[in-house]
Amino acid sequence: MKKMDYQNVKGTQDYLPNVEVVRRDIRRTLEDVFIQYGCKPLETPILNYTELMASKYGGGAEILEEMYTLSDRGKRDLALRYDLTIPFAKVVAMNPTLKMPFKRYEIGKVFRDGPIKTGRFREFTQCDVDIVGVGSQIAESELMVMALDAFRKLELKVTIQYNNRKLLTGMLNVFGTEYEKINKVILILDKLEKVGIESVVTELDEQGLSSSTITLIKQFLIDAGKTSFDYFESFAEQNEEVRHGLNELKELESYLEFLGVREQCVFNPFLARGLEIYTGTIYEIFLDDQSIKSSIGSGGRYDNAIGGLIGTDQEFSTVGISFGLDVIYTAICSTVKELKENPNVDYYIVPLGTQKESLLVAGYLRNKGYKVEFEMSNKKLGKALDKANKEKIRSVIIIGQDEVRNNQFKVKDMFSGEEWTESFPFN
Repeated sequence: MKKMDYQNVKGTQDYLPNVEVVRRDIRRTLEDVFIQYGCKPLETPILNYTELMASKYGGGAEILEEMYTLSDRGKRDLALRYDLTIPFAKVVAMNPTLKMPFKRYEIGKVFRDGPIKTGRFREFTQCDVDIVGVGSQIAESELMVMALDAFRKLELKVTIQYNNRKLLTGMLNVFGTEYEKINKVILILDKLEKVGIESVVTELDEQGLSSSTITLIKQFLIDAGKTSFDYFESFAEQNEEVRHGLNELKELESYLEFLGVREQCVFNPFLARGLEIYTGTIYEIFLDDQSIKSSIGSGGRYDNAIGGLIGTDQEFSTVGISFGLDVIYTAICSTVKELKENPNVDYYIVPLGTQKESLLVAGYLRNKGYKVEFEMSNKKLGKALDKANKEKIRSVIIIGQDEVRNNQFKVKDMFSGEEWTESFPFN
């Protein structure tokens, strides 16, 4: 019989306990913060109709190329979700009785058949919060402050860059960019930090933009004053979209300033976010130490998606934020200091021919809320203590026949070497 060559599907991986413990801690921390901010839990199906996921309110052409598609026995066209946003928009569209504003969080796996590189897989976990039913920038400020809170609890120093799609679209209008080319130009501008001005200008030239438009865009890219809102005032007089975008940015900044987080939130007039779904504020979260260059969280306002799915022109004010669990794990691993004490085991119980009695002690301690590991493989004491040292378990409980006879158990502090006995009624 031929031996099977077991291996994971390309772009997927197993998370062994030492890794999964950290991932679960990150997930728990994020979930606790989401709940603290009044978010309600939601779970949506991984499997969806292709028509829903391929909606123009989805991820755009680039993501659709990466969508996993399949069919069931009834020959229905299905797709695996590539993010949590469209399934959420579907829930709101299908449930008109939901009380607004509706604030939900969801943590779940998504799938993209895209290129694989460090920190990027084809199966990964997203942690999303979305607010629907709030037109004011108070929703954006709530999500940005929540993100800063979450990363503070994860002990990662971050900066949030933010912009407004109306401002960017309006500026490109002012510069004479043809309407049908605006989204493509935005995608090119989004690469500015990665590829530099000259490469961006070359790509703009390839789009067939007029030389005067390219000159104006290049001037915009190199102008020193563009990070100030004042720079856009004269353009706001010429263009309604610039005016709306600028007003929204000013409103957002007033919240950020009042809440004392303005230093961690930086206006970036070229931040574009590739997705066509966005209609207003957009933001991306970056590590201060640049140990990972790409963003570790992002989001923005997308007011047209839910109405579009229902098939009406009705606007549903919607703003969201998404954190990538895998990239946060990578960031934490690159900054984590050596573990001094195992946080996942309070007591490690070693029975010396006293399995039943030791199980009694384990149950007693677990009922008190302690995390207890029980040695089930009849390890000799020396080997069990070696394991405790390797896994940085501080407290080892040793239970032999003498301890049972005397109604007590022995506790050893592996860090100090100190030992003591505690009473326990075995009989």
